[in-house]
Amino acid sequence: MNGDGMSATRKVTDESLAQAARIIHDGGLIVIPTDTVYGVACDPRNAAAIARIYELKRRPRYKALQVLLDSTDQLDELGLELPSPLNRLSAAFLPGAFSPIAVARPDCTLETLADTAEGRPGTQGIRIPNSALCLEILRATGPLAASSANRSGDESAQTVDEAVEAFGNQIDLYLDGGPTQGHISSTVVKADPYARDGIEILREGVIPQSMIRKALHLNGGGLGA
Repeated sequence: MNGDGMSATRKVTDESLAQAARIIHDGGLIVIPTDTVYGVACDPRNAAAIARIYELKRRPRYKALQVLLDSTDQLDELGLELPSPLNRLSAAFLPGAFSPIAVARPDCTLETLADTAEGRPGTQGIRIPNSALCLEILRATGPLAASSANRSGDESAQTVDEAVEAFGNQIDLYLDGGPTQGHISSTVVKADPYARDGIEILREGVIPQSMIRKALHLNGGGLGA
């Protein structure tokens, strides 16, 4: 408990994972360790839970939330697709600091989609964290909408105590995975058939643009599946 009797902090065990899965299913919020910093997370299909994350963080709504997956196999159940050549880049760079922009199918039920204006299909940044512990959590909870566990503009939380300090009893469960390695920017890439190599790099993170483009050419160029 974090001292106020209203929020639990637990190590990652079968019992706490089952509790986390129940909380997510019921529309609650959890804090989890990722491969970079601690994140606040919820069901990406629950609009009220997503609104709570924005409110807690004081985050502007135009700043989209990522969806964390344990495998690209979960894209289909979410109604998302990775257009070529992002599917091949994902095979090369995930799990890891690579965030491709998936495109929503008409049957997509996510409440986190961006870029839905003018009848365009929505888009969703996804990530598969390079952390065995985080992937274990995601296998228990299913896909999670997530953002760093801090108020917008504040330092990211690298320990569960820092996350508790930020959010107190407003989180249903804190999962303690020990210290995380700190903020690492993922490289965000979307497909663009008119751009060089069929991609646009929206943010260059720790995976440099040159490595992304080289991987495409090693795998047969920018076009095709």
